[in-house]
Amino acid sequence: MNREELDKIIEYIASSGDIQLSDIPCIDLYVDQVTTLFDDKLADTKRQASDKILTKTMINNYTKAKAVMPPKNKKYGRNHIILLSLIYNLKQILSINDIKTLLTPLLGGINPSKGNERFDLDELYSNYLEIKREDLNNLPQQFNDMLNHIADKSAALNSSSNGKAELMLLVLTLANQAATSKRLAEMIIDEFLKPGL
Repeated sequence: MNREELDKIIEYIASSGDIQLSDIPCIDLYVDQVTTLFDDKLADTKRQASDKILTKTMINNYTKAKAVMPPKNKKYGRNHIILLSLIYNLKQILSINDIKTLLTPLLGGINPSKGNERFDLDELYSNYLEIKREDLNNLPQQFNDMLNHIADKSAALNSSSNGKAELMLLVLTLANQAATSKRLAEMIIDEFLKPGL
């Protein structure tokens, strides 16, 4: 296992960007402009160059599912962009129904009616980005600790290819962490955020 190459990967992941509040234009955007904004700001999150960040179809599907409010006069404003950015990060882990359940309180909080809590979407999103940045800053140390643990465990393996065995254990461990985090997120949605709770 080549630690220098893995360190480069971690460095790349930790430096990947987000759509910052300052990136969102003051004017409302048409859907093509929204997808261009996402392509420009999040290009480094693609696995393959041909991957799509956010498409018109994706935006329409999340709008139809009521995870994001419909555009006004075919234009998307600041709140749309923030919600779509959250959706972009969530869609890799959660189902469209879970995303809708999670974001529904925000939709009511943006335009509160009787009985709805008020949410400052800018503030929530800003805090989310800050927490995410802190997590990414801690990633190199956490990853190094994981690599050391895996190296200790794989030293006892009877394998002629310990490097591959370590990489396999690394991927299995990362996949398990992702699955565990996903299950935890789903259980929190089910227990605390489902309508009627």
